[in-house]
Amino acid sequence: MTIEGWIDFAKGPLFALTFLIMILGLLRHFIIQVYQLLTGKGRRLRRAPWKTIVLDALSWVFPIKHLIKGTIFFSAVSFLFHIGVIIVPLFLADHIVLWNNFLGANLPAIGQSLADYLTLFTIACLLVLLVFRVFSARHRAMSRKTDYILLLVILTTFTAGYLASHPKVNFMSWETAMLIHLLSAEFLFVLIPFTKLAHIVLFVFDRISAVHWQLRPGSGDKVAKAIYGEEVHI
Repeated sequence: MTIEGWIDFAKGPLFALTFLIMILGLLRHFIIQVYQLLTGKGRRLRRAPWKTIVLDALSWVFPIKHLIKGTIFFSAVSFLFHIGVIIVPLFLADHIVLWNNFLGANLPAIGQSLADYLTLFTIACLLVLLVFRVFSARHRAMSRKTDYILLLVILTTFTAGYLASHPKVNFMSWETAMLIHLLSAEFLFVLIPFTKLAHIVLFVFDRISAVHWQLRPGSGDKVAKAIYGEEVHI
C-alpha cells in the first residue's frame, strides 16, 4: 500500500474504529460511575449539598485557588495546556470535516492564525511539562511511564499536524507528516479510556467527593490542609 493509501485508511476506517473505541470506553466509565452513585448512595443523594458541590466543581474551570505552593508554575502550565488541547482538535477547520462526516456535527471553525498560535502554545506547554517531569525530582517521583508516553504522543500529534500544514518549516514530506499526525492522534484515541486522560468524563465525579465518597462538606479541604498546609484547597 502506498503512503497515500495509508493516509486514506487512517482518515477513514482506522479513524472510525479508534474513535469508536474512545467513545465506548469513556461511556463505560460514565455508566459505571453513575451506577455506583445510584446504587451505593441511593436516597442519601437527595441530602447532598448540591449547591456547594456545583460551585466547587465550577471553581476548577479557573482553578486559581487550587494552586499548591511550590507547584504554581507547573500547575498553571498544565491548566493552560488544556485550552489548546481541547480547542484545536475540536474547532480546527480541517478537523471539522471529520466531525461532520462521522458525527454529523457542524462545529464553528477557528481561524488558521489562531489555530497556529494555539498549536505552538500547546507544544510549548507540553515541552515545559516534559522538562519538569524529567528534571524535577519532585515531579519525577510522582510520574509514571504512562505520563511520559501521553505527553510524547500528544506532542507528536500537535507537532506533526503543524508541520503538515506549514510546508516552509516541514522537514518531511507532507504525506509523512500527515500520516504521523493521523496515526499518533488515533493512538491517543485508544489510550484515552485506559489512562488518566479518562478524566475527560471522570472530572465531574472527581470533583463531587462529598457525594461520591459520602464525606462531610469540607472534609476534603481538612485532609489537604493536614497534609500540605493551610494554603491548600481542593
